[in-house]
Amino acid sequence: MSSKPTCHLIRPESSYEGKQGLSYFTGIAAETVGSTGICMHILTMPPGARAKAHLHESHETAIYVLSGEVHTWYGDRLEQHIVVKAGDLFYIPAGVPHLPANLSDSPSSAVIARTDPNEQESVALLPELDALVA
Repeated sequence: MSSKPTCHLIRPESSYEGKQGLSYFTGIAAETVGSTGICMHILTMPPGARAKAHLHESHETAIYVLSGEVHTWYGDRLEQHIVVKAGDLFYIPAGVPHLPANLSDSPSSAVIARTDPNEQESVALLPELDALVA
């Protein structure tokens, strides 16, 4: 057997439930293609969907919103708020608590990339912060 790296095609036809409480389309990750420094997947949030408060302990996140809009609260006590809309790029540094929610009546889709090749490895839930966002 050769250990030489090769290219992989992933068609996001299946999904999985993330610790954050959202359903993600399977994408690029250590589990699917053997990546060692990145994961990338697609997230579609239905109207009214809301993630659990969480952070990614040692990994950065980059998001490109394809459609719709998502409200995101972030900061140590989720004290900051931003609305990320279609066409926007949003960066979340490692270790920053955040909670996204789709408050609109339309789905919102985004491409999400993280520097953690294992999709759920660095997700740390923060249940003590969930009640801070009504």
